[in-house]
Amino acid sequence: MAFLKYPLWLLYRIWFYILVAIPIIVLFPLLIISISREQWYPYFFKLARIWSKFILIGMGFGYKIKRAEVPDPNKSYMFVANHTSMADIMLMLVAVKNPFVFVGKQELAKIPLFGFFYKRTCILVDRRSAKSRQAVFLRAQRRLKQGLSICIFPEGGVPEEHILLDEFKDGAFRLAINHQIPIVPITFYDNKKRFSYTFFSGSPGKMRAKIHKFIPTEGLTTADTKTLNKTTRTLILEALSAKTLKK
Repeated sequence: MAFLKYPLWLLYRIWFYILVAIPIIVLFPLLIISISREQWYPYFFKLARIWSKFILIGMGFGYKIKRAEVPDPNKSYMFVANHTSMADIMLMLVAVKNPFVFVGKQELAKIPLFGFFYKRTCILVDRRSAKSRQAVFLRAQRRLKQGLSICIFPEGGVPEEHILLDEFKDGAFRLAINHQIPIVPITFYDNKKRFSYTFFSGSPGKMRAKIHKFIPTEGLTTADTKTLNKTTRTLILEALSAKTLKK
């Protein structure tokens, strides 16, 4: 009977993309207006949070966010989390109320409809290009000066299924130190199980996230980048390992 799961998984994937498209089509005029000026980005962010909740609920994902500390709406932060699922973007938008800008791979800009807004609101990076990585710092700097926060998945991509947490790249931590903004570590516990990048997989169910205590960067210099990287990764890895052992 296992073979019957494959058509259901196929339909589940198709349903995901339908849910991604519906709010974009319905909210299209408002979305266009909200991205027409950079200073209107917070309005776009509110619409993006509605879009995310619509998708998570429509997929049958009951999300639960635990917060050890709550971000100040008047401050900027560097949000970082483990990356295992296409639903990570949605859960991040639901978990964090402070307007932030994603730093993400430019390949996602090719997705029809979604990509149109993605490339106009996110900071795109070609990780194979040193010039592109440098441009990320300049664009992120401008966004931080506008009072926004930044979100980066520091694994630099989605690791293979058997890897619990890949090594972190230094970019997020160097940027946080340069601007003296706190690191906000976030752990996504169930996203890989619920909706991983493996095509024939996934199911409705619980999605848990934890916003850990912030890691300050005041007084740190670029020489502390590796230490900050390791501290953040260890925190998320221990949270993932503890939850894995309890299952």
